[in-house]
This record gives sequence, C-alpha cells and structure tokens, in this order.
Amino acid sequence: MKIYLAKVFFSMLLLVQFNLNAQTKLRQAYIEQFKEVAMEEMRLFGIPASITLAQGILESGDGESRLAKEGNNHFGIKCHLDWEGAKVYHDDDAKGECFRKYKQAQESYRDHSLFLRDRSRYADLFKLDRTDYKSWAYGLKKAGYATNPNYPKLLIRIIEENQLHQFDLEGGREGTATIGSHPVFIHENDIKYVEVGMEDSWESLAMELEISVDRLLKYNEVGYDRLLSNGDIVYLQKKRKKAKQKSYQVQQNEDMYEISQKVGVRMKYLYKRNGLIIGAQPEPGQVLLLR
Repeated sequence: MKIYLAKVFFSMLLLVQFNLNAQTKLRQAYIEQFKEVAMEEMRLFGIPASITLAQGILESGDGESRLAKEGNNHFGIKCHLDWEGAKVYHDDDAKGECFRKYKQAQESYRDHSLFLRDRSRYADLFKLDRTDYKSWAYGLKKAGYATNPNYPKLLIRIIEENQLHQFDLEGGREGTATIGSHPVFIHENDIKYVEVGMEDSWESLAMELEISVDRLLKYNEVGYDRLLSNGDIVYLQKKRKKAKQKSYQVQQNEDMYEISQKVGVRMKYLYKRNGLIIGAQPEPGQVLLLR
C-alpha cells in the first residue's frame, strides 16, 4: 500500500512539474511574440511595456483564453457604448457580456493604449514615470480597470518573475516611433508631438494618428479656424503646467500661442504665472516665467 501511494504521489509531482514547464513555455512564447508590440505602444503612448505585457498575460491567460483565441482580445476590454466594431460574447461579471473583437492581436494592443489614453479616469497614470510599474499597477486598480482586489499584486508578480521591467528601459533607447508617415518626437518638456507636413490638415492628422480632431485641437489650444503650416508642432497630449527651464525670452513677432507651443506649457498657466491678462501679448525681449 505504501509503495502504491508513493507511486501515486510521485506521478502527481511529475504531472505538476509538467504543467509548470508547459505554462512557463507558453508565457515565454507570449512575451517573445508581443514584447516589441508592447515597447512600440510605450514609445507612442507612454504606457510601460512591462504593464502592457503583464496585463496581456494576465487577462488573456498567456494568449490561451477564449477571448484571446476567438476575438484576439488580450485585455478583456468590453464593448461599451462607443464600440462600433465586431463583438464576441463571454461570461464575466455577468452572463453573456459583450467584448470587443479584433482581426489581429496587435489591434487589441493599440486599442488598449487608446482605451487608457482617452478616458479621463486614467489621466493620472500618465503623470507617473514609465519605469514605475508598481505605481502603474496600483493606479490601474484605483482607476477601476479591474475588480479583483489583488490585481496590482498579480501584475507586479508577473513583471518581476519574468523581468518584464527590462523592456521599459530597452523601449526608451530606440528613438522615435512612427505613426503612418509621421515620426513621433518627445518634446524637452516630456510631451509627444509630430511635425506638420505640406499636405497635412487637422482632419488628415486626426485620421492618421487615430485621435479625434476635437482632442487634437484641445491639446494644442486652438479652434477649427486655425490653419496648419509646414513645420508646425502638433501635440498628441496635453501641454504641461510648467516647463523644466525657468524662463523664456520673447523673440520678435512671437505671440503667446507660439511661445506656448515652443515651450510646451499651457497658455492659461503662462498668463497666470506672469500676471498677464488673458489675450494680452508679451513684448519682444520680455522674460516670461515658465515655472
């Protein structure tokens, strides 16, 4: 009897070890397949590659979940009212819930980036350092991304066990990314922007950059009537409240809007910090405080 029990126990240990090895291989294959995608999303949107990969791993079960296989949905993003694409139905918090369906997994990664960027409840996350994966993990839970109270710990464990934080550093050393025909640059005040070409308009930029015209206008503090000129800077996120440099000397023929675009500081803060009435223009040679 003892010999029989020992054989059963040994067989169970082998089975557990086999399953662990299989899971490890699945996870490593997943990381290898999507690490470049995650780093590209980080360069474009500022979301740590480690966080994106860990969420993909957790939400998709290493790419083996039904949502991942049938819908290429690696982040468990539900349809919501604004979704007009294909759908797949799955039991989650309720029975038969609607989830987004994609043609390719890469589309799921891009939609995940857009989902976080375009919802105000996640705005505070983008103020965090992109190497601070722990704050991002807890911030996602605080913002309501997941209902599981252990969600941050699960993400952090996946990141640290698989050393995913290395990709937060590697991704940042590869220079600018490109959306369509436009290289994406990082302003010295840590804001993403593109440079306008001869044929660009607000509408064509919005379509190519996958962002609404209204949001582009808001980020750049202009109305529909302002035309773009070759070489203009167009920001892809809000300008900052202050700059890293302390001051700026106004050049000939510069107005407050041009200065705001150049230094990456929102106009209302430039006016307030320098005691100017909104709409007033600075004089050439005047020194404006930026922080």
